[in-house]
Amino acid sequence: MSSTARPQTLRQLRESGWKSRTVKEEIRENFLKALQTGENLFPGIIGYEDTVLPEISIAMLAGHDLLFLGEKGQAKSRLMRSVMRFLDEGLPYLDIPGSPVHEDPYAPITKMGKEYLAEHGEGSKIAYWPREQRYAERLAPGTKFADIIGEIDPAKLAGGTSLSAEEALHFGLIPRMHRGIFGMNEIPELDELIQVGLFNILEERDVQIRGYPIQFDLDVLIMFSANPATYNRSGKVIPQLKDRIGSLIQTHYPRQRSLGIEIMEQEAGPEISVGDYPVVVPYFMKEIIEEISVRARKSKYIDQQSGVSARFSLANYRTMIASARHRGVRLNEKPAVPRISDLGHLPSSSLGKLELDMMGSNQMSERQVLDAIIAEAIAKVFAEYVSKHGLDEISDIFSKGVKIEVGDMLPSSAYAARLKRVPKVWDKAFEVNTGESEAMRASCVEFVLAGLHATDKISRSARHGIMTYET
Repeated sequence: MSSTARPQTLRQLRESGWKSRTVKEEIRENFLKALQTGENLFPGIIGYEDTVLPEISIAMLAGHDLLFLGEKGQAKSRLMRSVMRFLDEGLPYLDIPGSPVHEDPYAPITKMGKEYLAEHGEGSKIAYWPREQRYAERLAPGTKFADIIGEIDPAKLAGGTSLSAEEALHFGLIPRMHRGIFGMNEIPELDELIQVGLFNILEERDVQIRGYPIQFDLDVLIMFSANPATYNRSGKVIPQLKDRIGSLIQTHYPRQRSLGIEIMEQEAGPEISVGDYPVVVPYFMKEIIEEISVRARKSKYIDQQSGVSARFSLANYRTMIASARHRGVRLNEKPAVPRISDLGHLPSSSLGKLELDMMGSNQMSERQVLDAIIAEAIAKVFAEYVSKHGLDEISDIFSKGVKIEVGDMLPSSAYAARLKRVPKVWDKAFEVNTGESEAMRASCVEFVLAGLHATDKISRSARHGIMTYET
């Protein structure tokens, strides 16, 4: 419906041919149109094309309320919000001053709406509810019954309104989202009383407050998210509520490192590596950043029930680029290129994001666990390049007493001077990334040195931000 020719009265709305639909019918029909035309149904969602997205599609076609089950940082909230794009651009409603809900022009559910329609008839004013306002979301911890379902308004009681009267209610988020979508994150943290209210809404689509049943034919799509560890724990979610959720969608972390890198780059945005002091990131550095998250998700020292969020990779990626840009500004290097020594700043963006397994037999501090994971990631990525380029030959030169110093604030030109003392076999190091700039070659040098150290071929010592590699 064109926004320039929208009907402004109920009579005009009828004459336009507009038909009332439930929110689930609306989503289903708009989804089918997008599916038929070959649109990208879930833009910005990467790595779920063959797993999660087909299940969401089927659930929407089935008209189900949904539960997204997965660890933190698996795009559960983003998936919930993405359903909003299948709503109409603008939804007609009765323009009633002071009304708590956006009433269907043909079938209002509140006493106020019914009285307005009876009084104004075909001249009833029509307004339009924008798509982006038809979605509301709430985080479960700290949520009260009044927040999402409603409460008796004491001011109205003082004015003489009966407890059992509809006018005594102050509507919560769900009734206010009548004809829209409501999302509840971390449902296991909800109080049992609220869960009881929710399954009544899911089954009967009405509202009960303080024992007074107020019959509303609510039209709302409800979606939930939860962590499997808490959702499946006995007593956290009442069985009756689980039984009333139509579809359970299981999310997961990227199953390929390349997909994780794609997500990381998308979330960081192109602006992170442009500007007056641009940054060019070698692909092997992106691989290491993502591999750190992959290693963390497999580490026996980390609580795997909590998970390691995709935000962990993103925060580390931004920190690495910021360190390289800082060097570029200080040393006037354009473009700056991230190096292994820039990873020395990752604790600032990593610590606090890893939940250690406190039940394990081997207790380590979070910093020790992080250092071990970074070393594992470097060794893993390095091993892939060794097989391609035969870089293990370079380790032989250290047996002849060669020492090389590196650091995050060392000029790239200094690396060239240091390598003049190294035999030609070192040229193998530059095969890991094409690029003739001194900054790119310096990054390659550090990658190879760190890889040799991570695979126990050479030793390393650190002092005041300078790392020395030797036999």
